[in-house]
Amino acid sequence: MDQLFAPWRIEWVTRDRDDEDYSCPFCALPEQDDDKASKIVARSEHSFVIFNNAPYAPGHVMVIPYTHTGDFTDLTDEELLDHARLKSLTIDALDAAFDPAGFNAGENLGGSAAGGSIDDHLHTHVVPRWNGDTNFMPVLSDTKVIVQALEESYDQLHEAFAGLEGAGFDDDQTAVRFSFD
Repeated sequence: MDQLFAPWRIEWVTRDRDDEDYSCPFCALPEQDDDKASKIVARSEHSFVIFNNAPYAPGHVMVIPYTHTGDFTDLTDEELLDHARLKSLTIDALDAAFDPAGFNAGENLGGSAAGGSIDDHLHTHVVPRWNGDTNFMPVLSDTKVIVQALEESYDQLHEAFAGLEGAGFDDDQTAVRFSFD
C-alpha cells in the first residue's frame, strides 16, 4: 500500500546507525535520552508508550514492557499488571486527546505470520478509530492517508497523559511518568 504522507519517516531512514543496537528497537529507544525524539510519550516502572512509526490512524501507539520477550508467560505478575494499567491509561489519554469513537487494541503474536515486524518483543497496539475513518483511498488506489504528523499527535497525547491523575513529568520533551504503587 502506498503512503501518501509520512514526513516523520525521514528521521528514521537517515538516522546515525553507528551507536544504535538494531537487534531490538524496543530495547534501544527507551535507553535514549530524548523521549520526544524517540516518540515515547509515557512511562511506568515496567512499560512505556511509543508512537507507531507506520500508524494506521492519528494516535496509533504501542504499550511495550521493558522486558525483552515475545511471550506473555515470561512476564511477572507485576509486569503484566503494570502493562495492563498503562494500557488503560493510554486509552484514557487517547480518548481525551483525540475523542475517537472507539479503539482497536491487540497484539501480533506468533511472529511474522501474525503480521508483526518485531516478533521477539511483545507489544500492544492501541489504535483510535472514528466512524467513517475508512474511505475509498485504500480500496480504489491502494493508498492510505494519514491526516496528522506524528509530532502533532505526540504533543496532543503528551498533554492528555499529563492531565491524568497520578501523572508526573518534567517538560514536554520527557515522557509522562506513572507509578502504580
